[in-house]
Amino acid sequence: MAGAACQSLLREFGIHVTAHVLSIGGIEADQPFGAGYGAIRDDATAAVKTRDGSDLYTLDPSSDAEIRAAIDAAKKAGDTLGGSIEVVATGLPPGLGSHNQHDRRLDGRIALALMSIQAMKAVEVGLGVEAARRKGSEVHDPILLRDEPDPRAPFARGSNNAGGLEGGTTNGEPLVCRVHMKPISTLMNPLPTVDVSTNQPAQASTERSDTCAVPAAAIVAECAVAIVLAQALLEKTGGDSVTEAKRNFDAYIESLKNFGGGA
Repeated sequence: MAGAACQSLLREFGIHVTAHVLSIGGIEADQPFGAGYGAIRDDATAAVKTRDGSDLYTLDPSSDAEIRAAIDAAKKAGDTLGGSIEVVATGLPPGLGSHNQHDRRLDGRIALALMSIQAMKAVEVGLGVEAARRKGSEVHDPILLRDEPDPRAPFARGSNNAGGLEGGTTNGEPLVCRVHMKPISTLMNPLPTVDVSTNQPAQASTERSDTCAVPAAAIVAECAVAIVLAQALLEKTGGDSVTEAKRNFDAYIESLKNFGGGA
């Protein structure tokens, strides 16, 4: 509920947060920065309609049948499946967050929010792990002058490997992060454990368990990021009402015209 309220607030400022499933059980539905990312960047509203049309919350339905079959097989075997989720936020101006304090950095706050979701085991921003494998010249995004002024992002980027975050703040590019979810731990085919009352080997208890919760977790991740971004937005704008916050936001956007040749 809090995430939905924050989504509504962000939309008042032209900011959209959209999550979609990248993979389940090792089967890829899309690649990071792939078709899904492009669709969200170009038209977030249309991308949400496409995602909501899939019961797996993917943006590329070509793998849905294979993923569905894998989930059915895991259920039959009493097993569970995890997966990966990508969250993209568009319409963000540069300067949300802080470079001054470690606990106010926006990348750290987003990572905290996502890692606080049950069963999440890793978070990436932008290139993420892949950045560690490349040379600096292949990672860092060039800063370019825009052919056409953009009041929310005075400078253009030749790429978005940083995932929209630099120095703990947004840089005007789409924010792109991924979170990776482990399989649900309650198995219908239980693993060995130890009975602490007897200190003897035993089988783990069997209880009701979903086979895969990755699609549902995508919406939780979307809401978690929306809450953090709404907090960062209000820190920048202040105000006691949406009207006052929008007035302050518009003044901030206006001030950005002094950069990047937009004045």
